[in-house]
Amino acid sequence: MDEIAKHMSGLASSLSETQLEKLVELIVGSKRVFAYGAGRSGLMIKAFVQRLNHIAIPAFFVGDTFTPSFGRGDILVAISGSGKTESTACLVKKAKEMGGVVVVLTAHKQSRIGEMADHVVSIPGKTRLVEKSSSAPFTSLFDIAALSTLDSVVAEVMKRKGVTEEVILRLHATLE
Repeated sequence: MDEIAKHMSGLASSLSETQLEKLVELIVGSKRVFAYGAGRSGLMIKAFVQRLNHIAIPAFFVGDTFTPSFGRGDILVAISGSGKTESTACLVKKAKEMGGVVVVLTAHKQSRIGEMADHVVSIPGKTRLVEKSSSAPFTSLFDIAALSTLDSVVAEVMKRKGVTEEVILRLHATLE
């Protein structure tokens, strides 16, 4: 837990304000946001999709049965710590071919997926490439950092769009 807390305490200062600002601007100006990630990264991005829907931004996880068609002007936010996940790479390529804007969250900006993206948000953390020894299991440092970063992005989007927590309460699930 101490290692995770230490990683998180330095997270804000290790993120690029410019990269985050661009992501916020893209979301604020978007009609719809699509998102994808595999494995634990997929779970982190699903939480992001849920939050966007809570603040009245239509958002979809690619692969869910209710995901609509993707098209020109839509945004795909893809996440891959390693930047090498095959399924993510295929979707990034397809989204670009369809005229969408692609944002990638990764610990490896110079990766295949990072290089295909229109915009990259670099998030530090150990990935499946096992860049460093860690007591935190496998990709935990990247995953936790990504989730915190995405929640912070949503908070800034809320501020800019004038969305209050009352909106979240109204749009939050009631059959629980």
